Amino acid sequence: MTERRRHKQQVRKAFDQAADSYDRAAAVQREVCHRLAALAAATPPSGSVSRILDAGCGTGFGLDLITHAHPDAHIVALDFAPAMLARLRQNYPVATVSLLCADLEALPLADESLDAVWSSLALQWCDPALALAQIARALRPGGVAWIATLGPATLWELREAFARVDEASHVIRFHPATAWIAAAEEAGLSLVAKDLDPAWALAPDLRGLLRDIKAIGAHSVGEERRRKPLGRAAWRTLQDAYEAHRRPDGLLPATYDLILLALRKPETTHHD
Repeated sequence: MTERRRHKQQVRKAFDQAADSYDRAAAVQREVCHRLAALAAATPPSGSVSRILDAGCGTGFGLDLITHAHPDAHIVALDFAPAMLARLRQNYPVATVSLLCADLEALPLADESLDAVWSSLALQWCDPALALAQIARALRPGGVAWIATLGPATLWELREAFARVDEASHVIRFHPATAWIAAAEEAGLSLVAKDLDPAWALAPDLRGLLRDIKAIGAHSVGEERRRKPLGRAAWRTLQDAYEAHRRPDGLLPATYDLILLALRKPETTHHD
């Protein structure tokens, strides 16, 4: 099995396991959806909108925001994790939503079949060039992709604290905004708007913060991750290191290095 395929299986397993706990812990994800909705409202596609892809729909929180903005559109809700789609169908039993279990790097959708693509906190698990090439192929000319993904400073406090404990990879390093923008341009998409303001998860203690990160499926996956639980001394070291980040309001933060992008497919393609 290739390393890339193994990584994908680990991601799918993590989100399948998180399906039941996701909605209780996904405060940051809900905030990001609202931010993405504001960006989408400011950057509409040209012409009418009849078919939208929710790329990495999770349990379906973004669907209410999409349907509010485009009440007549048919939505294709796509996720890599079958358990997430099962939870979505319980949450959102609506006929105007089609469920699709598929890989964002290999969309089983026809060329130019979408008016818009919405993707909130899913593409960070993908190769930017592969995923954006697929989105560009499936978008019609004049269509827009609204994307919320994560940059390399995500959970930097956790990475810094864990460095005091061991050398394992506890936090995944995501691609920077420059890489996403370059991949978009290579795929033939033009940048319409961007927002690089971070978001924060908050909890009164480190155990609660880590529990919420794990509950949404966003804990580390990879070959260098720690295999054994932390011992008592290592846990105290981790807690002491993280205390340096406690805010004046008494809460501990975990930074999400948020990247919001609106990408448009040009109306016409010029040939030499």
